[in-house]
Amino acid sequence: MPRPTPAQLAYGSATVVFSTLAMLLLSQTRSALGVGIVTVAGLALGLLVAVTVPVSRTSRASRASRASRPSRTIRANRPMARTGPAERPRAHAPAREHSLHG
Repeated sequence: MPRPTPAQLAYGSATVVFSTLAMLLLSQTRSALGVGIVTVAGLALGLLVAVTVPVSRTSRASRASRASRPSRTIRANRPMARTGPAERPRAHAPAREHSLHG
């Protein structure tokens, strides 16, 4: 599992603090069980936020290694290279494959 980024730690920590404080103030609980439930809920919410924070920037090392590797993507929408200037697609080209229907 990769290490969390500083942004993930910051967002998760802020979420834990503010959500726990808000839940304690809104619920007005005074029992130890209520405070424990609110605390666990705040921690779970902070963990959820920290895990789902999108990583927008990559490090320079990973960009450099990605740039040095050849791309393995296949571009299917690229037009095929033509061999001569006179070649143009025909309107009704004869079929070169056998029909499966006889």
